[in-house]
Amino acid sequence: MARSQALTGILFATGGTLIFSVNDVAIKFLSAGYALHQVILIRAFVAMAFILAVIHLSERGWSQVATSRPGTHLLRVLIVMVSNVTFFVGLAAMPLADAVAVAYVSPLVVTLLSIVVLGEKVGPRRWAAVTLGMVGVIVMLRPGAGVIQPAAILVLISAVLYASGNLLARKMGGTESAMTLSFYVQSGFIVISLAMGLWAGDGHLATDDPLWGFLFRPWIWPPLADWPIFLATGLSVGIGGLMVTQAYRTAEAGLIAPFEYVGMPMAILWGVIVFGTFPDAVAWVGIALICGSGLYTLWRETIIRREHAG
Repeated sequence: MARSQALTGILFATGGTLIFSVNDVAIKFLSAGYALHQVILIRAFVAMAFILAVIHLSERGWSQVATSRPGTHLLRVLIVMVSNVTFFVGLAAMPLADAVAVAYVSPLVVTLLSIVVLGEKVGPRRWAAVTLGMVGVIVMLRPGAGVIQPAAILVLISAVLYASGNLLARKMGGTESAMTLSFYVQSGFIVISLAMGLWAGDGHLATDDPLWGFLFRPWIWPPLADWPIFLATGLSVGIGGLMVTQAYRTAEAGLIAPFEYVGMPMAILWGVIVFGTFPDAVAWVGIALICGSGLYTLWRETIIRREHAG
């Protein structure tokens, strides 16, 4: 039973990550002409329509919306929202593959947080993996270019928050279904994006800065040609988010997280197909260090857990 549950979690994580990759490329494409909060709002409406349809058709029905943990949901919504904003603002100013590579430092950050917050002991192998991963981040930040790239720092912040959100989903999994978790996240996106639109949607905070322009651009009515892209990003978040949440809710994070690395080759592929960008030699070094050390860390965690369980 446990093995079957683990396999299901792996399949959900892999499939959800592949679907999620559509969201990243779609939002990077839309970042040239829209405000981020407008994109997130439309995306959330599409994703919510999908979630409500599934709730309506499922056996449990609308009882899935009920929760006894509104405060924890609010905390997770805020974490996921800030994670999304920092990632997509950074993504707008970086090649897709570079941004995704930096985002995959999250397992290493979790290891560091376990030392500081939980007081866990970390052996030399894990320290070596963390060190290599952080070297990879430094490579991706490219300090030799004169300044550290602010966009990469935003993506790094997003990675920390993303890991925190997934760990929180795992902690809430005993009482909250994946549908419940997804419903409240999309509800939070709608409320926060509407509030942001009312405050800054007129463009009075607009700037030509390549990093922050995406966040404060005025709202516009999308032309018909862009609606399929908005639909794609909404459905990818609705379906992919539900699948990844279910994976983390039902299986160990250390088992599931490595399978999210399938997003790295997808990011490179989308970058080549849609934007005509291919990682340069420096980026490849950073990608190899981050992904390699992250996968090794997660593999070691899985082995250690199995030894303790045995």
